[in-house]
Amino acid sequence: MTDIKTHPEESRQIVIFDTTLRDGEQSPGASMNPAEKLEVAKALVQLGVDVIEAGFPIASPGDFEAVRDIARSIRGPTICALARCRNEDIDRAWEAICESLSPRIHVFLATSAIHREHKLRMSKEQIIDHAVAGVRRAANYCPDVEFSPEDAVRTEIDFLCQVVEAAIEAGATTINIPDTVGYATPAQMRHVIETLRRRVPNIDRAVISVHCHDDLGLALANSLAGIEAGAGQVECTINGIGERAGNCALEEVVMALRTRHDYYRAHTRIVTQRLVPTSRLVAGITGLQVQRNKAIVGRNAFAHEAGIHQDGVLKEPRTYEIMRPEDVGLTRSDLVLGKHSGRAALAARAEELGYRLTPEQLNILFEDFKRLADKKKEIYDGDLIALIEHQMQTVAETFVLESYEVSTGTGRTPRVRLALRRGEERLETELSAGDGPIDAVFLAIEKLTGLPVVCRDFHVHSVTVGKDALGEVTVQLEHAGELYRGRGVSTDSVEASALAFLNAINRIVANQAEPAPTAE
Repeated sequence: MTDIKTHPEESRQIVIFDTTLRDGEQSPGASMNPAEKLEVAKALVQLGVDVIEAGFPIASPGDFEAVRDIARSIRGPTICALARCRNEDIDRAWEAICESLSPRIHVFLATSAIHREHKLRMSKEQIIDHAVAGVRRAANYCPDVEFSPEDAVRTEIDFLCQVVEAAIEAGATTINIPDTVGYATPAQMRHVIETLRRRVPNIDRAVISVHCHDDLGLALANSLAGIEAGAGQVECTINGIGERAGNCALEEVVMALRTRHDYYRAHTRIVTQRLVPTSRLVAGITGLQVQRNKAIVGRNAFAHEAGIHQDGVLKEPRTYEIMRPEDVGLTRSDLVLGKHSGRAALAARAEELGYRLTPEQLNILFEDFKRLADKKKEIYDGDLIALIEHQMQTVAETFVLESYEVSTGTGRTPRVRLALRRGEERLETELSAGDGPIDAVFLAIEKLTGLPVVCRDFHVHSVTVGKDALGEVTVQLEHAGELYRGRGVSTDSVEASALAFLNAINRIVANQAEPAPTAE
């Protein structure tokens, strides 16, 4: 097992450019509000990423505010904002990040033949002119400018070299080579990077970056091929979330470089023990749960069922584990606390799991913990994580579940009596409807809130083990053409469903309360 504690001179540092808050948020149903984005940004600081791409400020007033909040409050990493090669985009991006101590503007323009012909309707000469103008405008605001020739991998290599040379001459300090549609193969990616290094005369004045999508399942392989060829930056996301099939997963590329340092001779600044906690945080906030067999952070990543494997691991972990669980933030011990545990023990365990709570958050967590301890004899790490992530959901609770009763049986239409609280007002209804108890509860909440919705996705799973395990429910509701997610946890699966449904309803209300954008 390779355990890198020091980095020899021949080891290159690879810049980790995290785009969870920009490209990752573009996963359908994964949008985050500004407070949630800030929470993830704080976690990325603790993780040790070098660059945080905080968003696309021109996209919406909400995105602009989120990027500006991050630029104002986050210290350490470079804060990056995305912009098309348009004056209004670049101006808006700078306005959002100008208060950062280390700002970067990332401008992009498509260069492939299919984009030139069908999307942009521009000639090669026009593409170069627009790219140069965009980079120059960004460079007038700050010295750190990244340029991406969108769909670079499908761009003619001669033209790609011309565009890259012109962008560097105009002031680009990072050149990102995106595999925008996940089309590349590792050999092709390596060839593109090697050709740029060989044929672009001013390439030594810029860092080469790669941004790979996973449409063919090759995002990690292509990113590593780019590093082999000389790329000094990798663009990636927590859990590999992103457009369509997603991006290169940060945890995978980081641990590949760490574990196979003997081959790649490259390292990162990532605090790998924060990988699992950060993965869990992002999954909880976005509602995009990690598959069990996901590399590095999946629940099965360090599980061994085969007898031969179990015997080998017990005798010597390195027989079947090329990484130590503790190196990515997993713990061997799972049973943590009971009903007599105190606030200090709870805070300490939460921090061990990767959560640094404010006094107010700890107070809420402690009350939730005590209520759960009255229902469960044994509380596991998974239970605690579910409670933490549920109470960290930063959405105003316009509607609060007060009580519910459901009666149902074989061949009977469910009857539900349900009460909500909205401020000082108590709302109550009783109805007989639905295909089952959960559907009946959904219909009752929809009736009381007056918000017509369509449930597009419903998922329930057990957080830990045992008949008294916490159930975690995630839902996705559609309202007025927009998707909203909700999450709820309880030892009662019907109650967890009601809480998840209400969480999504409250997001709809909060979204409606946002002021409409004003004309500039």
